[in-house]
Amino acid sequence: MTQGGPDHQGSLPGLSAQEAAALAGRHGLEHVGVRPPLPVYVRDLFRHRHFIWTMSEAGFISRHQNNYLGLFWSVLNPLLLGAAYYLIFGLLLETTRGVDNFIAFLTAGLFTFIFISAGFNYAAKSMVDSTGLVRALRFPRAILPISVSITELIATVPAFLILLVLCLATGEDPSVKWLLFPVALLIVGLITLGIGLIAARIVHAARDVGNLIPLLTRMLRYVSGIFFPIANYAGEGWISVVLLYQPIAVSLQMVRESLMGEFPLDPVTWVVSLAWGVLLTGIGFVFFWRAEATYGRA
Repeated sequence: MTQGGPDHQGSLPGLSAQEAAALAGRHGLEHVGVRPPLPVYVRDLFRHRHFIWTMSEAGFISRHQNNYLGLFWSVLNPLLLGAAYYLIFGLLLETTRGVDNFIAFLTAGLFTFIFISAGFNYAAKSMVDSTGLVRALRFPRAILPISVSITELIATVPAFLILLVLCLATGEDPSVKWLLFPVALLIVGLITLGIGLIAARIVHAARDVGNLIPLLTRMLRYVSGIFFPIANYAGEGWISVVLLYQPIAVSLQMVRESLMGEFPLDPVTWVVSLAWGVLLTGIGFVFFWRAEATYGRA
């Protein structure tokens, strides 16, 4: 068969397809647009860990560089939201039933939800917004939603520090269980990452779904117990169980248990939260990886 025959399509001149593949493998060359095996993908992702951190820092800085107050907005915005929601739900609607320290209750739930919702929204659009980068460079595409989640965690750290101050100012006594606060944030980060990975693939495949993300976020804001204790309003039965232990609601409760004396540590809350974090991150990562070869295509 001549050199230009079908058996030599995609190979180097003078080499068969098998010989060309072996040569490429010896020199570390790989096919583009092909999904690598999962272990290889994980190793490649770890190899790019410094790139992930650099992208996360750059995303945080670029978001505030055009504002006169700069990074101060990462503190001011949550405080203004907290004041507005306290006026509406604490004073006007009086949803403080069953909560002694409503300011700490509200801000703990609100600041945690801000992190989750921002990570969810930005990660969902991460592949669509970075199409040019995806088409120009070869790298594990999971870097994009992962870096977005880290960016949102960095952006929310000042708010979480303010939360500690508010807890002290409203009468919460520091205790050993405050050491669990960073652990709670880590678990919340896993939940956020898992949801973001799932949303990133779905929105990339069906762009119109991105228009539903803000609607879903608003719905979660009002059914996750930010403004009121779910147990006091959800009644009995399976609906109450779903509302109490859906991933967002149980995350907020976990953060409150780590900081507030009136919410003692409940092992069920922490086990369920950790289970959601591991499950959503694992499923989200594999779900995202399975479409690796499709990202960036027209």
